[in-house]
Amino acid sequence: MPTIVRTHLSALRALLVMTVLCGIAYPLLITGISQAVLSDKANGSIVKSDGKEVGSSLLGQNYNLPKKNPDDPKEEPVPDPKWFQPRPSANNYAGDSSGASNLGPNSDDLLKAVNDRRAAVAEFDGVDPASVPADALTASGSGLDPHISVAYAKEQVNRVAKERNLPVETVAKLVGQYTEGRSLGFLGQEGVNVVLLNKAVNEAK
Repeated sequence: MPTIVRTHLSALRALLVMTVLCGIAYPLLITGISQAVLSDKANGSIVKSDGKEVGSSLLGQNYNLPKKNPDDPKEEPVPDPKWFQPRPSANNYAGDSSGASNLGPNSDDLLKAVNDRRAAVAEFDGVDPASVPADALTASGSGLDPHISVAYAKEQVNRVAKERNLPVETVAKLVGQYTEGRSLGFLGQEGVNVVLLNKAVNEAK
């Protein structure tokens, strides 16, 4: 058999072996381990309420009222007062376009957006504009962060309790239950997962 043929056959055998190992066996092994050990996370940390999928605990989402005219792209979304509201998102919480606004601290557009949000949040929650937390005014780097600060969650307790006819103490207790500690015990600040908190509030009696 000519040398060139033997060389090509050897290369083909190596290709087939590596394809089986790296393209079939290894993915199946990792998928099997992930499903057996971390099935919830491997499947997207899906959150269900009343048997229906309502989101992912890893991704923030909007809690807005339905549009009056769904076909009007210029109609501004209106937050639903029955829900805890997330922090702003530069990409409207679209998972396929994660990112920030790229506006710097000297941007007039950013300053105007922050001031407008401060006034809107203060009116919506019925609080003093000076008390509105920073995370209610600025988006996260990814635009998909499901967490808000404990301060912002507590600011919304009275509104949510009133809209749902729930005792303020019940809603405040849920905020405490869904408050997560710092990463690794020392990184960042405590936060509240809005998706999980809203699920709990919706199921509260």
